[in-house]
Amino acid sequence: MRAAYYRAHSENGDGIDDPSEDALFMLIDDLNNEDNTFVVIQSDEDDPAWFTSVAVLDEGGYEVVRRDSTRREHGVSTNTSIDQIARDLTIWMAARDFPERPTQSTSDFQNTP
Repeated sequence: MRAAYYRAHSENGDGIDDPSEDALFMLIDDLNNEDNTFVVIQSDEDDPAWFTSVAVLDEGGYEVVRRDSTRREHGVSTNTSIDQIARDLTIWMAARDFPERPTQSTSDFQNTP
């Protein structure tokens, strides 16, 4: 079964479908300089148009890469706050295009007396 939106996976094999901001925080917090140096998040499709990654820097902190080929975006930044990274990535990913995203229309809501 595929994730509805995106999938995060880290070097040590941990993976989460459609991770929340808190789940991203935990994945990033688990990174280290030895055997779990990065986490990649990308849309769960055969040829993803976008991805982001977070990698541990030797001198401390994290390198964050964001790339979206459909919008011609590519950015690299560094940050030491896991909380800020998780929040920023959650916002950034919410703005991505998901061609196969499940949609919900107003007719899906039922009025209850």
